[in-house]
Amino acid sequence: MKVFGLSRVRRLEAVSFRSWPAASTTFDGTWAIRLTAGHPSKRLNSVNPLDPGDQSDLERRIERVARRFQSFGRPLIFRQSPLAPPQLDQIFNRQNWRRFDETRVMTLDLTHTDLSGAVSQLPLQDVGRWVDQCIAMESFSVSVKPGLSELIGLVTGDVGLFLLEDDDGVPQAAAMAVRFGDLVGLFEIVSNPKMRGQGFARQILRNAMLWGRDRGARQAWLQVVAENRPAVALYESEGFSEVYRYAYRQAPTGYHG
Repeated sequence: MKVFGLSRVRRLEAVSFRSWPAASTTFDGTWAIRLTAGHPSKRLNSVNPLDPGDQSDLERRIERVARRFQSFGRPLIFRQSPLAPPQLDQIFNRQNWRRFDETRVMTLDLTHTDLSGAVSQLPLQDVGRWVDQCIAMESFSVSVKPGLSELIGLVTGDVGLFLLEDDDGVPQAAAMAVRFGDLVGLFEIVSNPKMRGQGFARQILRNAMLWGRDRGARQAWLQVVAENRPAVALYESEGFSEVYRYAYRQAPTGYHG
């Protein structure tokens, strides 16, 4: 990847961390170590290398963070973006670390996007209700509700929680948008599995993008697991294009460094 490409990756990674904040973030060199007791998400409980040039003493540092994750009761997971030195993957391959959930980071220029079909929707103020409706649509488990509500409260950007419901209050789709400056990130875009194919996910996606654009965002971005073909197809049909990918690497069972 070219230098200007890495600069774009760094900006999106920084905004991602601020939009989905871990309870604790510490550093080992340029590795951001994110840990969150109240939520098991791998994004919130992983090591994130942020400089491909940071290549010193890798195996000893892996051992050091392994002890930290073990004491925290979390599996040791690295999130490998283009900012990770390639030597790390070489070590992981040699030690049989599992690679999973390759994810595409995609962006869309909002200044040239037709959002005429979007509805100017007021964000939901009741975080608990939004989480409950996401749980009803099988996006989250009940066990993560307290941690998720706390996480949303930690976001320092402009947060918009969006929900579509029918006349009986049955959820149709939900999304979370976070704006920082001229960027709006789109998270947890979910539709009711019993109502798919009716355009609800597309509608709430557009509504969230309109909200972000009305508040000064010029570009929308999101993350989607590469194997989630229906979601990828939706985003590509809306004009999103891939900027980069990342994947997770998990230490083998019983790994202690």
